[in-house]
Amino acid sequence: MEKNYSSILANIRRFVEFSADDEAQLVSIIRTTRIRKRQFLDQPGFVCSYRNYVVQGAFRSFFVDNEGKDHTVQIAIEDWFVSDFYSYITRTPATLFVEALEDALIFQMKYDEVEGLCHINHRLSEYFRITTEIAFANSRMRTLSNLSKSAEERYVEYIGRYPGIAQRVPLKVIASYLGISPEFLSKIRAQLSQKS
Repeated sequence: MEKNYSSILANIRRFVEFSADDEAQLVSIIRTTRIRKRQFLDQPGFVCSYRNYVVQGAFRSFFVDNEGKDHTVQIAIEDWFVSDFYSYITRTPATLFVEALEDALIFQMKYDEVEGLCHINHRLSEYFRITTEIAFANSRMRTLSNLSKSAEERYVEYIGRYPGIAQRVPLKVIASYLGISPEFLSKIRAQLSQKS
């Protein structure tokens, strides 16, 4: 199993200073897990127990409405965290499915162990605070974008920010994330290719 923790340690060092002792404490709670394409990490009705860091692969978080239509709320690739974070933070049953879009490798950190470590390690606590605030700010920006921008503007903005995702993730998942139908997204892409 994967014993190279360089990716997650580099992620942490972008936000806080992290010593060799800090590394050892963090690595002691990491569980390395291989996930198959279409396998679920989280499902509605079960409390989300892990912070999941993506080492390799792609995931989506989505919910299913009363009519059976699914709505993607997050797409995650390497160097991102993915979970039903509301369930994880509040310790209440999940409302989201978290599904692997590719075969994947993840680092999992159990809630109780993360909390225990954060109580004794200020730098790790600071890291999780900062990244949670960034995730909240990005979620707020996405909400504002959905309310104020056209579907074409949202798509152009998304592929501008995350160009590698469009090649890896099915069109229907991107359309679901943007709140439009796959057919409408195909039209937008065709129109954009004609402009260029």
